[in-house]
Amino acid sequence: MSAGTAESRELAAVIGLEVHVQLETDTKIFCGCSTDASEDEEPNTRTCPTCLGLPGALPVLNEGAVEAAVKVGKAIDADIPDETRFHRKNYYYPDLPKNFQITQYDAPVCQEGELEFSTAGESRAVTIQRAHLEEDPGSLQHVGGGIDTADYTLVNYNRAGTPLMEIVTAPEFRGAGEVRAFLSKLEEVLEYLGVFDSTRDGSLRVDANLSIVPSGEVADDGSIPDDVLESANRTEVKNISSHKGAEKALAYEETRQKNAVRRGREVEQETRHWDESRGITVSMRSKEEEKDYRYFREADLPPLRVSDWKQRLAIPELPDARRRRFREEYGLSAEAASKLTSTKQVADFFEDVAERFDPELAATWVADNLLGELNYRDMEITDVSGRLDEFTRLVELVANDEITTKNAEEVVLREMLDSGDDPDAIVEREGLGKTGEDEVLVAVREAIEENPDAVEDYHAGEDGAINFLVGQVMGKTGGSADPGTVNEKLRAELD
Repeated sequence: MSAGTAESRELAAVIGLEVHVQLETDTKIFCGCSTDASEDEEPNTRTCPTCLGLPGALPVLNEGAVEAAVKVGKAIDADIPDETRFHRKNYYYPDLPKNFQITQYDAPVCQEGELEFSTAGESRAVTIQRAHLEEDPGSLQHVGGGIDTADYTLVNYNRAGTPLMEIVTAPEFRGAGEVRAFLSKLEEVLEYLGVFDSTRDGSLRVDANLSIVPSGEVADDGSIPDDVLESANRTEVKNISSHKGAEKALAYEETRQKNAVRRGREVEQETRHWDESRGITVSMRSKEEEKDYRYFREADLPPLRVSDWKQRLAIPELPDARRRRFREEYGLSAEAASKLTSTKQVADFFEDVAERFDPELAATWVADNLLGELNYRDMEITDVSGRLDEFTRLVELVANDEITTKNAEEVVLREMLDSGDDPDAIVEREGLGKTGEDEVLVAVREAIEENPDAVEDYHAGEDGAINFLVGQVMGKTGGSADPGTVNEKLRAELD
């Protein structure tokens, strides 16, 4: 951390994250049940004796989950040991059918990596202490209120057994804004790897540990002595489900703890729940310690040897590398390259368009026009993924000078998104085919003849007059003439 980030206030926040990521596999991590959830599926139907924890049912490890974990390890430059093991983490909670969770303890599949991200205009890296595989619990539905006010709670085990990767950072965050920036970058990398789908409900959940220390204990490089960290009571804020939620929850919790310390009260070491509807954290229970989970080896799963997987498994070009390449190969600005690599789908589509048309034209249409209109409608490029050939056709109409850029941007593109029609149908329906040069010249001469005052103003040197006359010609041609061509012909006739 740079010297400029060191806390100058009386108290400083120390934050570490445990990010639970659902890995994209066809089946669950220890059984053959599908992970393909539908919106209208019945509760407790995508289950079997293994993921329900019935006696005698044995786990069988999903190779796809291991491959996904190794790819994550390579992306964060982690150490991947030759051998890794599974353990049982014992605790009782209604969404855990076996009363223990199969997870990894002292030999995780990924150790000591890091992830770079940008915050406040600066680039920095956070240490990833470990990233390990485990099974997801089921889900709880609180009826009649929140976790602390519900009339009763229902349990759905359809999610139980979905492959999870828990990514644990060092306590190196010093504010909620940093956490949000890190989560955004992490999700971006995971999607580029093809191991994660952010559209799945509950696909990324965050538990955050936050404590308060005297700001004088924070060194210029942002480090804090181990004894200071160990002596500071911390709270764990659980089940945060979004980047924005993480920022809001941790901002609230930081303020709550600082106020408590300033009033002379001790911060309780506890687990708290983020109540998004009320914008507050609420106490759930006292904070467990590692010994409370009574870890022991999972006897039904042998040690997993992955010594050659790191070399064997390839990972795709990651977002930072792709941004650099876009700037070098296509001559894009840093801003355009950032927009065009915001998701892998956007980057892939841009490259498809740039193969056929001028890269600058492709960048303008994808980064500014298409993404701008999608953002205005609160849509993602994945919402129109089946129609990308239609948007390519629209760029083709502009590149071939068959319609004006103005009509393409303001009429055709918007109508495509609003009505679902293809560009050729819209152009034909709205009569947007480009007006021929002879028709433009006729409209230019009519506009000059009908507006003698504007002509006189033009000859008197008033710049606004030509814009007025251009508008008259565009009206006569139904907006189908090219404004630049109209301007040129007007000046030629007037001069």
